[in-house]
Amino acid sequence: MKILIKQRFLLIFAAAVLIFSGCGNQGGGNGQTGTTGGGGEKKKVVGFAQMGNDNPWRIAQTKSMRDEAAKRGYEIIVTDAQGAMSKQVSDVEDLIARRVSAIFLPPQQFEGIAPALAAAKSAKIPVFLLDREAAGTPGEDFVTFIGSNFVEEGQRVGDWVVQNTGGNAGVIILEGTSGSSVARDRNQGFLDAIKASPGVKVIASQPADFGRANGQKVMENLIQAHGKAITVVYAHNDEMALGAIQALKAANMNPGKDVKVVSVDGQRSALEAIIAGDMNVTVECNPRFGPIAFDTYEKFLRGEPIPPKIIVPDRFFDASNAAQFVGEAY
Repeated sequence: MKILIKQRFLLIFAAAVLIFSGCGNQGGGNGQTGTTGGGGEKKKVVGFAQMGNDNPWRIAQTKSMRDEAAKRGYEIIVTDAQGAMSKQVSDVEDLIARRVSAIFLPPQQFEGIAPALAAAKSAKIPVFLLDREAAGTPGEDFVTFIGSNFVEEGQRVGDWVVQNTGGNAGVIILEGTSGSSVARDRNQGFLDAIKASPGVKVIASQPADFGRANGQKVMENLIQAHGKAITVVYAHNDEMALGAIQALKAANMNPGKDVKVVSVDGQRSALEAIIAGDMNVTVECNPRFGPIAFDTYEKFLRGEPIPPKIIVPDRFFDASNAAQFVGEAY
């Protein structure tokens, strides 16, 4: 009799263990922070808080992150802030609530992203800044910044302008998003390059928010204000440059020849414009961050030292090599 009671007790205990084990795995999780998968399989979940997907550069960056995550066996949760700083902060907070293992983040603004960084730090979730910097200390407020040297990009464009205008030019600058590190640094680099040439004068500088339509609209207004005094347009990205080209054509101002158009990013449509003679130069800013972003994250997981900045090398495109590289541009 005692033996039968003991056997029944063991059967009841085993059933209870199975029931509670099943409850603990509802929704496909395995009880691990930032992991998913059933059958004992563990899959790290990371977040990518994209600032927007409204232009070729951002679309190419998002695709690169998705592709690399799939290649390495990660699940990646991608959010889209649609160009709104408040939404990007909210997106990061949502990723934190979902207990991702890491967050990749291109900040909409240098200062405005601070609440999101503080929340991630409090939750002990590592943040890797991509392509835009933010206020804070690497290794404390975020792991590192991965991206281009934006000041150098602007300097390279400015050097070309000085050398190819004989040191005399009336320059329009189409600025990127106000408050972003990339707009600030590309502007600084350009101004540093032309300051030793007093004949190269900035006659107007206005934000156009990195958009083609905005670039065209702002350029139309500046053409009305300054007309033939404009001999160079420097846009902080290709999309604004391409918009400016349309405005110049509509005003019969012959872009690429009478008005030189220079920019940064290196997207395919910009290289095609160089080949067509409508644009003069663009400095590459490669959006394919996936491989280097996940390489850096995996080094971090292994406990390897991570430098405060990881600079991605950029190429320079003009009429001499645009046709050679247009096929591999995004």
